[in-house]
Formats: sequence, structure tokens, C-alpha cells
Amino acid sequence: MTAHVRIGTRGSALALTQTGTVESDLIDATGVTTEIVTITTDGDRSREPLSRAGGTGLFTGALRDALQEDRCDVVVHSLKDLPTAPHDDLVVAAIPVREDPRDALCARDGLTLAELPQGARVGTGSPRRMAQLRRKRPDLDVVDIRGNVDTRLGRVREGDLDAVVLAAAGLNRLGRASVITEHLELGPWPTAPGQGALAIEVRRGDEELVARLNHPETRAAVEAERHVLALLEAGCSAPVGAHAVVDAGLLLLSARVYSLDGQTVLSSAHAIDWPDEDAVLRVAEGVARELLDAGAADLTGARP
Repeated sequence: MTAHVRIGTRGSALALTQTGTVESDLIDATGVTTEIVTITTDGDRSREPLSRAGGTGLFTGALRDALQEDRCDVVVHSLKDLPTAPHDDLVVAAIPVREDPRDALCARDGLTLAELPQGARVGTGSPRRMAQLRRKRPDLDVVDIRGNVDTRLGRVREGDLDAVVLAAAGLNRLGRASVITEHLELGPWPTAPGQGALAIEVRRGDEELVARLNHPETRAAVEAERHVLALLEAGCSAPVGAHAVVDAGLLLLSARVYSLDGQTVLSSAHAIDWPDEDAVLRVAEGVARELLDAGAADLTGARP
């Protein structure tokens, strides 16, 4: 075991908080000493809305470069930002226990989504969330926004927006859960594949550095979600929501694909015994095939 581990991360408050949790858990599990290496990504530099920025690798490419160039030994990603295609030289060696995967509405005056007035301005940078908002409340003015958590919440506080939709996991990790006015439940409102989970990536062959932090049930669930995204050939910014869970010996997976205007939605759900060989891939293949047969390629650009 390496006595000193350099952990690469983005420099945002949320990324540093997430990485700090991983650092503490790694020290507790292995007794190593650690060092945080802060890296600026293309997503940190860009001010272009995520819906137009080509999100794949936007927040992860520079971290991966640093790992390959031996400027750090481990990198911590928000799993939903990580491209689904496998990397030749790097591997996700651990996925810790998942935080709350739900989306959260943060609205003025304690309002819920149903209580927002007609024409209310709701901000998000996610095409999936935009589609879900337009489907649920076509009367809302959905605003494409960028910025960190505090910047987005500040626009509600200042009155520029009536509400924003954020990941509950990030708010919980930052100690900001008190700003949530409604949790959007996963049944009617599935979230991004992997949302709420962290990915700890290393150079291939160095898996033992962080292997003790891996949580098998979380890993099975989020990998099933991400396999659907990969099989649909949809990027991490596509209007696809998915949720999986391991429960009572079953791996249950559901997914939805939306048109950007929210008018069309395709759904599929499958379950399979777990743990079972190839369960993750087989359940994802069942869901993806059903979605493609229903016309998901027309919504995501995938090839049937």
C-alpha cells in the first residue's frame, strides 16, 4: 500500500467537500497519508450553458489527464459527470455508498412545484430537468442557467428566479438541505444516471489503493443506470432519467427518455436476480431495448 496518496479534485466547494469525505474514509480504512491536488476543468472555465457545451467529459477530462500524467494517484468524480465509455488506462476502482439521488426544488417563500404561480421562472442547466419541468408544468418559464450552488441559490434569493432545481446530494453534502422546499420523488421524477454517487478513479493496476471504499450494492445500481445511458448512445446531458436499487435479492431498474419539450416520454422497468453473473448488463439491456423499440432513438439520437 502506498504510504502517501495524492487525491485529485475540482476546486469547487462541492467537489472539495466530496473529496474531503473520500479522503477521511480512505485514511480511516487504510491508514495512508493524503494530499489534495486541485485541478481546473473545462467545465470550470466555460460559461456556456451545459445544454450547449457538449457535457461529456466537461468536468472530468482534466482530472483524467492529471491522473495519467502522474500528477495525482486518485481522482474523485461526481459519477453522473463521468463518460460511460471505458477508459484504456484508467478504472473506477470504488463507488462509495450513494447519497440521496433525488432532485430538489429550492423555491422562494417555501413553495412546492405545484404551488409555483403560472409563469414562474425556474432555473436549471440540465436538459433532463428542463424536459421534466415542461412536462409537469408547461406554464412555467424554464431558464437555462450555469453557476455553482451558491450562485444559483442567490438568483432565487435576489428575485431573478422563483426557483431552481438542484441535486439533493450536493445540498446535503454542503450542509444546505434547509433550502430545499420539495424533494422530487424518483418514481415520477427519475434523475441522471449515477446522480448522488461518487466515482473514485485510478490508473489501471492501482485498484487496491481505494478498493475498501467500494459499496457493491451502490455500484450495481449506478452501473445499471449508466449502462442504459451507454446503450442508448446518449451523453450525460441527454434528457434521460434512470434509477436502480438492490432490494431483497433483486436489482430493479427503471428509466425514462424525454423529448426536450417534455411532450413525449418513454418508460421501461425491469428486475433481475442479484448478485448474479452479468445481472447489471442484462437488466440494462432489457430496459434499453424496450426504450429503443418504443422510439428512444428519435429522442436521443441513438442508432436503433
